[in-house]
Parts: sequence; structure tokens; C-alpha cells
Amino acid sequence: DLVGQGGLLDVALAPDFESTGRIYVSYAEPREDGNGTAVAAATLVLDENGGGSLEDVEVIFRQEPTYDGELHFGSRIVPTEDGNLYITVGERSDEPIRDQAQELASGLGKVFRIDPEGEALPDNPFIDNDDALPEIWSLVTATSSRRRSMARGGCGRWSTVPGWGRAQPAATGLNYGWPDVAYGVNYDGSTIGEGITANAETEQPLYYWDPVIAPSGMAYYDADLIPEWQGAFIVGGLVSQGLVVLHMDGDRVAFEERVPLEARVRDVRVGPDGAVYAVTENPRAGSSTIVRVAPEQ
Repeated sequence: DLVGQGGLLDVALAPDFESTGRIYVSYAEPREDGNGTAVAAATLVLDENGGGSLEDVEVIFRQEPTYDGELHFGSRIVPTEDGNLYITVGERSDEPIRDQAQELASGLGKVFRIDPEGEALPDNPFIDNDDALPEIWSLVTATSSRRRSMARGGCGRWSTVPGWGRAQPAATGLNYGWPDVAYGVNYDGSTIGEGITANAETEQPLYYWDPVIAPSGMAYYDADLIPEWQGAFIVGGLVSQGLVVLHMDGDRVAFEERVPLEARVRDVRVGPDGAVYAVTENPRAGSSTIVRVAPEQ
């Protein structure tokens, strides 16, 4: 059994879910010599009682190398209209293994882009590099538990990073520096690496929080129920205990507003009714609720 930050990480519907019932699940997978993040495809078959079961379950992707640790499995799944998948994975937190986030031969701390069967796409940026994993889309940063978030919206794919409080475009082939370049500090307050926040080889975030909000979950708002949020990214906050709405001007953040929920937010989704749904948690009580955010009627 996995402990620490292991468990179910994300569930995403395939673009053709209504006709096929296909879903994708990412989770921390126990292995003979440790554990790692994995992604499985399955068919969700609903029953007459409002329940259902998963059939034809197949693991289509496994993060390597396997590591015997409890932290930073981190994963989100973002399907695209053409059926392909973006998958984020953690760098496992511990030193020195987290340094592999900077290595193209390692699957730690990356954004991957694969087809529905788990194969690398032919136009991935490192597909012709014999020393790189062909599935890599970009090199990212620390990804704690379920907290690496990713969303697609009017200005492309964006991702957020947990305790280090960054928001950044997940662009092809780019390197966002972790752990050589970072804002913030380690959990114990010590300096991350040499404490530098920029160098010539890595990308800067387009937005970051100090003090951190510990972002967890992100959704692009393109519904009509809350017109003032049209085109905004909505980010959940664990430390800030609420929603942070990032209003965009092109690919830049024009301003933010905050919606306090008085609870740690684990995930954010926009429902078919246009309302925003936030999954909150109370770790002390071991409980979780779903909060609906909508205009007052």
C-alpha cells in the first residue's frame, strides 16, 4: 500500500466519451522495487442504479525510473480535441533524485504528450534525440501529490506548480528550471539549490505568488453563467484556502481576484451548467466536500 502523497491523482474524459465511455486515470502505482506515476485507459460502463464499473483497463503510460518514495507523484491529464493527451508528472521531491527533472533521459518532473495508446507523437520536440524520452513535451518543476495542474484555454496550455507558486505556459521543448532555478524555499525553509530565480538557459514563469497560494487544480472558464470570468483561468489554493481567478490580457495576467472558501482546494472544474465546482478537503477530519460557485440568484 502506498502512503504519503500516493493515491488517485486525476480522472479525465476522452473527447469521444459520450459515444465510447473511454476515460483516463492517473495514479501512484506500487511496483516491485518502489512506485511511480502511471496512466490507465478504461471504459466506464454505467448501470441503472447510478453506479458503474471500469472495463478494458489498460496501463498506457508509466513514469520511469521507479523510485521508492512517498512524495511528489503529481499528475494531471489534459486530453485534446484530436484525442491525444498531455500528462504532467512529479519529480519525487527527494534529493538528489529530483535533479533528474533536468535530464531528458528521465521521466521525473516533465510534461509528456502521447497518443491514446501511450505512444509519443511524431512532432514532439525531442523525438529525434536518441538521449531523450520521446514522450517529453517540456521540462517543468516540482509537482506535489495531486497539485500539478494543467488547463487548456484561449491562450493555449497553462500549468501551475504547487508550493513554489508559479503559473506558466507549458510550451513545447522549454525548460522551466527546477530544481536549479526556483522561487520559494523547501518545505523546511531551506534554500532550493543555490537559491537563484533565473538563468539564461531556462524560462521564467509568466506569473507567480509570494507568499505562495500552493495552487492545486486549474480550469479555463469559457461558459456563460459568470460572464465577468469569461476567458479567465481559475486556480485552487491550498494555503490561500479559496479560488484565485486570473483575468488574462493575451497570454499575460492582467489582474487577479480571490474568492475565499475557508477550505483547502484540491481541484477546480467548470460544470456543464457554467458553475465552478471546487473540491475541498479537511485533512484533520479526513473529509472532503464539493463546493458550487455561482452568481447569487
